[in-house]
Order: sequence, then C-alpha cells, then structure tokens
Amino acid sequence: MQQAVIVRTRESLQSQIAAARSDGKQVGFVPTMGALHDGHISLVRKAGENADFIVASIFVNPAQFAPGEDLDRYPRNEAGDVARLSEAGCNLVYCPSVEEMYPEGSITNVRVEEMSDLLDGIYRPHFFYGVATVVARLFIHVKPDVAVFGEKDYQQLQIIKRMVRDLGFGIEIIGGKTWRDNDGLAQSSRNAYLSEEERQRANAVFSALHRASCRIRIGVPVEDVMKEARGAILAAGFSKLDYVSAVDPVTLQDLPDGPLEQGRDCRLLAAAWMGSTRLIDNLGV
Repeated sequence: MQQAVIVRTRESLQSQIAAARSDGKQVGFVPTMGALHDGHISLVRKAGENADFIVASIFVNPAQFAPGEDLDRYPRNEAGDVARLSEAGCNLVYCPSVEEMYPEGSITNVRVEEMSDLLDGIYRPHFFYGVATVVARLFIHVKPDVAVFGEKDYQQLQIIKRMVRDLGFGIEIIGGKTWRDNDGLAQSSRNAYLSEEERQRANAVFSALHRASCRIRIGVPVEDVMKEARGAILAAGFSKLDYVSAVDPVTLQDLPDGPLEQGRDCRLLAAAWMGSTRLIDNLGV
C-alpha cells in the first residue's frame, strides 16, 4: 500500500495535481469532513473506477454548522482517515485550514435557490449555503475531472449537480450508493453519537422507507404511505420527525397526493431524531 501524500495548502495541492496531469492522468475527487466509514471509502473506490489520480479532502466546514450544532464535537481522526484513504487507493489528501478555505475578509458565498430551502433546508437554513460555498471553493482548488458524492446525502448531491450545471464547472458529478450496516442503517459519522440502545432502534427509518417504497409501487396513495411511515418511525422510539417526504428526484419538490403516476420516479427522504442525534436517510422508488 502506498501512503497518500498529505497537503495543507492550495499551492501544494495544485503542484501535486499539475504533476499528475503532466503524466496524462484524469483527476477524481472525493470531498469529506473526515471520520470516515465504509461509505466514504466506497466513494473513493468509485472515483478510482472513473479517474487515474484520486484526491480526497478532509475539512470540517464551519460554514455548514449553525450556532449550537456539533462543530466542536464532530468526530476527527486525521491519521486514521489518511490510512484508510491510502488503503483505498487515494493518491493525495487535502487537509486545508479554515484560513486556507476562507481567506481573511472573505465575503463571497454560493446559494442554490429553491432547492436549498426544501427538506433539510427548512430545519437547517444555513446548511446548504455552507455546503455549496465550500464545495465550489474546493472545486476551484482541485479542478477535478470527476467528483463523487454519496447518495446518502441525496439533497446535497442534487444541489451540487445543479450548482455545477448552472456555474459551468465542467466536472462530472457521480453519485455513490448509500452504504448500510447489516440491519439497513445508513452509515454516518454521526452514528457514533448513538447509545447501544438507540443504535438497536435506529434502523426503523430505513425499514419505514423500504415498506413505503413497496406500497407506493403497488399504487397506494402517496399521502397514505407517508402517514404510515411517519407513524412507524415515531413508534420505534424516535423523539421527533423533521420530515418524511416523497419528492421528485431532480427538483426535490413534493409529489402530488394520490397514486404515483405510471413511469414517474420518486425519492423518499426522511430526517428524524433519536435522542440528541439527527439521522437522515433516503430511498429511490
């Protein structure tokens, strides 16, 4: 296994990438906030299927945390993350400082209108502005040919696709499948916050979405299916629901009530609180 090179400045990053490009290599990119799990590693491997030189970033982005959220306690393990990235075939790891990403006096932000104000955007109105801004800056730093984002964060994936299209970045955006534990729970860095008892109940979100997808496929009206799914998640011990929604997979707008139109795709998304931990998941129909 070859150890990935670690760089911490834009200048060093671009020097390494220029050397790879001089050898005719295509650049693949996987941005992360660290605390890596198997889902992240699957994205690195997917990038390796679509490019020759793989860059990953580790940056806990303060712009996507509101006051009182878990910025300070967000799990960090740079040495362990770099080891896992190296094992997965990553060539270069970019670990910038806050000052490198947001130079002093920086006042420019990126906002993807409408899509950022739905679903998670209702409950975390700052979040997708922070995501779009940092990803745009990372794209400018790395200038990749291909970038891979997990479908676990489905709304984020669609917003990044729209930003890339609207701003003409010329980067191919690829979605990587959601990586799950054996009982269906979507892997997330925040799963580490769950107690043993909470962890045993947390897969209820996936179970409810899976049942909902089956019932929508056989023609049960969308509003009835969503009501049932919300009830099942709360009955499993979740303390609060932010949303359980059936939406258009591209625009993220709510689907009309009634049975799903024949030939129409749908995405089911949920966000729910297990104790003090907020979990999200989604499933395609």
